[in-house]
Amino acid sequence: MRRPDFANYPYLVAWEVTHACLLACRHCRASAEPQPLPGELSTEEGLRLVEEVATYRPKPLLLLTGGDPLARRDLFTLIARARELGLKVGLTPAATPLLTRETVSRLKEVGVTRLALSLDGATAETHDAFRGEAGSFRRTLAALDWARDVGLPTQVNTTVTRGTWPEIQALPDLLAEKGVVLWSLFFLVPVGRGALLKQLSAKQFEAALNWLYEISIGYPFHVKTTEAHHFRRVVLQRRRQGDRRDRALAAGESLHQEYFQDGMEHSRLGVTDGNGFVFVSATGDVAPSGFLPVAAGNVREKPLLEIYRESTLFRELRDKDLLKGKCGACEYRFVCGGSRARAWAETGDYLASDPRCAYVPPAWLARVGRAS
Repeated sequence: MRRPDFANYPYLVAWEVTHACLLACRHCRASAEPQPLPGELSTEEGLRLVEEVATYRPKPLLLLTGGDPLARRDLFTLIARARELGLKVGLTPAATPLLTRETVSRLKEVGVTRLALSLDGATAETHDAFRGEAGSFRRTLAALDWARDVGLPTQVNTTVTRGTWPEIQALPDLLAEKGVVLWSLFFLVPVGRGALLKQLSAKQFEAALNWLYEISIGYPFHVKTTEAHHFRRVVLQRRRQGDRRDRALAAGESLHQEYFQDGMEHSRLGVTDGNGFVFVSATGDVAPSGFLPVAAGNVREKPLLEIYRESTLFRELRDKDLLKGKCGACEYRFVCGGSRARAWAETGDYLASDPRCAYVPPAWLARVGRAS
């Protein structure tokens, strides 16, 4: 497998522009609350961060997330500056009363490249219960329609838990109807409020990932996973079995690579926590991802790129030869590498093997055999 090299620049920069959110989602990694955190980055500090990111080569994708980004008053100023500097901007607003038809139109006008909205159930009853707000499901569907009306591409983010998985399987038809570009499934990592929810077992993970591959064949939108990096292994394995055209996003695309109409690329290399991906919290702490909340520095004290390139945490996460257990012996480690966030959440060691991967690498079997 080709070794990815994200040692110099990240591929995706996610900035949690505020902690504030009117929802109380059961899985929220940030345990967001209605009010901003004390000490969130100011407009001046935020613009300085955006301007730094715009100097990276190649320019990374910039994801503005939260909390609810719409709760930040200077959001449109930040987006406009990012677009002025040539950055592609994704936004993940919450489905609250702040998300209106007028807001969606303005986001399109200011230059947001893609709008990402969350659906965690196929009915209002289940989705609203998961999100902690009546009307969230209805507002999300309306926002998808508003975005399509103004020509703003959309993706849907879905959190996968043991409780939500059965109904998630009813979502593809709805997503196709709404014209989404990408379905991105976030497999639960037990951090924040999500620590109270149950994950799929390793065996259930494997079945779910194979099901998603079938969805990528039969539906018009692309499919990707977050914190289920072994989807990439499943995709590569399934592609070797036949020549069916799929829309699964996994590392190592060649003939299978497709590009989005909105210009948002997908990396041909294996982006993972700290390896191509960097997360900046509302108060400036820099972590490998929002699901691996181990700070390596703060942008108020050092440039983001210096932290990304030089911190021990990020350097270790980019060295796949440091991975332990099955992940360290796996032939897919440079494409997958397992969820470092899940390894940390479940074992306390971000280099440990991903506890939710059922695959047993031949090299690991041979190692175990020699040891016995």
